[in-house]
Amino acid sequence: MAGRCFARSSRRLINLRRFSTVRRVFWAFLIQSTLCLALSGCADLRYYRQAAAGQWDLLRARRPVAELLADSATAPALRRRLETAQALRTFASVELGLPDNGSYRDYADLGRLHAVKNVLAAPELSLQPRQWCYWTVGCLSYRGYFDAAAAGSLAEELRAAGDDVYVADIPAYSTLGWFDDPLLNTFIHWPVGRLAELMFHELAHQRLYVGGDTAFNESFATAVGRLGAERWLARHGDAEDRQAYALDSRRREQFLRVVAGAREQLAAVYASARSDAEKRLEKRRILTELRERYQSLKQFWGGYAGYDRWFEQDLNNAKLAGNNTYHQWVPAFMALYQREGRDLAAFYRAAEGIAAWPPPERAARLTALSEPAPVLLGQVEPDARPFPIAARSDDGRRAF
Repeated sequence: MAGRCFARSSRRLINLRRFSTVRRVFWAFLIQSTLCLALSGCADLRYYRQAAAGQWDLLRARRPVAELLADSATAPALRRRLETAQALRTFASVELGLPDNGSYRDYADLGRLHAVKNVLAAPELSLQPRQWCYWTVGCLSYRGYFDAAAAGSLAEELRAAGDDVYVADIPAYSTLGWFDDPLLNTFIHWPVGRLAELMFHELAHQRLYVGGDTAFNESFATAVGRLGAERWLARHGDAEDRQAYALDSRRREQFLRVVAGAREQLAAVYASARSDAEKRLEKRRILTELRERYQSLKQFWGGYAGYDRWFEQDLNNAKLAGNNTYHQWVPAFMALYQREGRDLAAFYRAAEGIAAWPPPERAARLTALSEPAPVLLGQVEPDARPFPIAARSDDGRRAF
């Protein structure tokens, strides 16, 4: 909470959008470094240095989409995707009430398959994720790096201390308005439904963000991303795009149910009075059964292998906890959307009302929303009312 309040106060004193990109990066790094000196004895100075350098490299690689569309040298496939992305960007602000700013109006090719690497960790016999705290956003259940070597170093340090660790390749992230986030090569060629979902997800972070509550933020953004993607496809997508997204959504829900079942089993084991040795044996058994259930699910899908890599690498507490972080409250937000008559403006107001409560009361309200028959994803009507054009932008921000 203190971090969030400080971040808001600093933005009143220093409005980064008044400055050039170079000055924004400078001010962001200066503020982070000053607080590092004052609050943590420079323990995180190298971390913030790599974050500032990585953000600067990303911003320096940007080119305006309009310029790329006018350039005859732009590859046809990229041109078509950029045109689709700009249509999605307009839809996000006009129809979904998401911030109308410079985000996703530029494009950057990073020359790699991910934007950042996130390090997630959890104790060997617990699903409670480790957290890292930042002055801008409070505490998060992951540590994001542009520097892959630094991410690997932290991962090894955590493993040596006995933690379960997962290093995730992340295709996109939101700076929550500190900078205008560009479209990236890491996701621009995704199927249109997934591209829409990702863009709307990241813009949703700019609209509503609660410092220190990763599960709330990611679940809210996930819900908005999916609702927005379904609205877009219902109005502008073709039959093939709608069918592909519906199939992808069904597979994802089945995957999430299988993983949630294993997570519930592990939570019960960890909370039991068994010895640590017995808990370790049960952990291995449950994770083995999870892999077996996935193989059965894969056969049901006709051999679709889209989740193979997820199951092959670092299947442990950290990965399962991270999965839960992004989806824990999605059923609650879907129920809230239904409760508000599928009116996005009312939905946002209600979500903001829940966000204003202290963490225990916030969780209690989300739990209550989840309990009655959670609304299944995919129940979005094509004629649901669009959001008014004059949408409000949340003033939250997120750095690494």
